[in-house]
Amino acid sequence: MQLPTLRQMQYFVALAEAGSFSKAAALCNVTQSTLSDAIRQLEETVGVSLVDRSNRMTTLTAAGETSLIRIKALLVDAREMVDAARSGHAPLAGRIRLGVIPSIAPYFLPRALPHLRRAYPELRLHLREDLTRVLLDDLRAGRLDTCLIAFPAPTEGFMREIIAEDTLLLAVDGRHRLAGRHEVGAEELSGETLLLLEDGHCLRDHVRAAAPELVEHQNEEIRASSLTTLVHMVDNELGITFLPRIAVEAGILSGTDITLAEIKGRPTRRSLGLVWRRGSSREGDFRLLASYLRRFAVEPIRGEAA
Repeated sequence: MQLPTLRQMQYFVALAEAGSFSKAAALCNVTQSTLSDAIRQLEETVGVSLVDRSNRMTTLTAAGETSLIRIKALLVDAREMVDAARSGHAPLAGRIRLGVIPSIAPYFLPRALPHLRRAYPELRLHLREDLTRVLLDDLRAGRLDTCLIAFPAPTEGFMREIIAEDTLLLAVDGRHRLAGRHEVGAEELSGETLLLLEDGHCLRDHVRAAAPELVEHQNEEIRASSLTTLVHMVDNELGITFLPRIAVEAGILSGTDITLAEIKGRPTRRSLGLVWRRGSSREGDFRLLASYLRRFAVEPIRGEAA
């Protein structure tokens, strides 16, 4: 029985994502006729039309939509097979495409990456920083191999391993009435203006969960695109916020008068961990990577030795 080729499937996915034969051909660096012929051969092999050519718009048929899901999964498996073969039997060798969210990348990675490179010199780590939703979409599509994100997060269908805890600390400017306190009662936050990151940042949701009584007082007019900007806003008395301990330990408050406190009697923390596709052939590598990164945790998982 004749089977589709990987090249045919790659061209089909490119067409589905680009929305036109000309754009897909350009992405694949082939002529439009080459790409079109390959997709016709794919349709002949599977015995059904995958692309609706009845109008000027390039759309997939119902069979094409169903096939697209399976074809993407097959291509992901093929890429993983190649990466696993290239890495051989050596642990943490070859290419690993790691996605990291902005509220972790600049604060945790500098602690760990120099040691990781020395410990595993054959590892080629390709890093990408983006929002959780984008990274998980790329992970699902096979554009990333694993992601370092914060929990809670919508990771149904993925495997995960927690590597650290990360307390969210109340941050107020040095002239604030709560400045200098080590602990603050939740009731003392009533009426305060809460500053948050822009929509899409998971830390925004974690902070809202940490201080539900402040949600109705969040400033919708002032939002930050980074933790550094958020720190400057607090330091200029625009409101209060919560900062992850890993950012504080990395020196994000340097040059400011901001003071930090914990919420009395309430654990306000998130978890940091790796996620990867269920059934990945490199699961052993990802678990080893998680175990290694765990050594550099600012706050070990509760119950584990520091």
